[in-house]
Amino acid sequence: LLFDGKTFANWEDPTKKSPPGDSFTIEDGCLKATAHPRITEDLFTREVFRDFEFAFDWKIAPGGNSGIKYRIQDHLFLGAAQSAKFEDQVNASLKNLPVGRPARGQDYVIGLEYQLLDNARNPDARNGANHQAGGLYDVFAPSRDATRPVGDFNHSRLVVRGSHVEHWLNGAKVMDGSLDAPEVAQGFGRRWGAGSLVYELLVKQPRKTCPISLQNHDSEAWFRNI
Repeated sequence: LLFDGKTFANWEDPTKKSPPGDSFTIEDGCLKATAHPRITEDLFTREVFRDFEFAFDWKIAPGGNSGIKYRIQDHLFLGAAQSAKFEDQVNASLKNLPVGRPARGQDYVIGLEYQLLDNARNPDARNGANHQAGGLYDVFAPSRDATRPVGDFNHSRLVVRGSHVEHWLNGAKVMDGSLDAPEVAQGFGRRWGAGSLVYELLVKQPRKTCPISLQNHDSEAWFRNI
């Protein structure tokens, strides 16, 4: 187990950072992403993984959004917004990395994402099927909506072997794809701009041995049996 139900053992405890983070707490045997934290940041495993199977239970608040980030290439605090477009802000921050850890802000994780979402209420679900729960965000849509009603726990499994990736949701394999497929470059190119710094990291993935993170997307989500 990567979570004992009681402590942040095996995870980078945000409360021990300086200044301390408030993006995750432990509640009722779950790691819980908090809504509207002072510092919006993911919870990272201490261990790194190359080929793996990652199983977990999760539930989301009504209208909520979260995810599992893997093949993480970098993460960085965003600098002062110079553009109304979020993707431009991330690319600009990657060129000129902010120094230090702020008391408030967002630590953005550049990696692949197993999407966790309230498909019915969160508006991101209407931005394309590859933004819905179980999909590889921006790239591969889930084959069907296998989520349970919001408020119930779902069971997910993420399988990574080389460039082969599978997303399972409540016993169904909802995504099976290759990270070498043209859809990967196409999907990230549409969002980040082909040739941008973030695009190059996500498509080429120079780092293959990486931590896994639970995403805080500014809404409540619960994780257990990890």
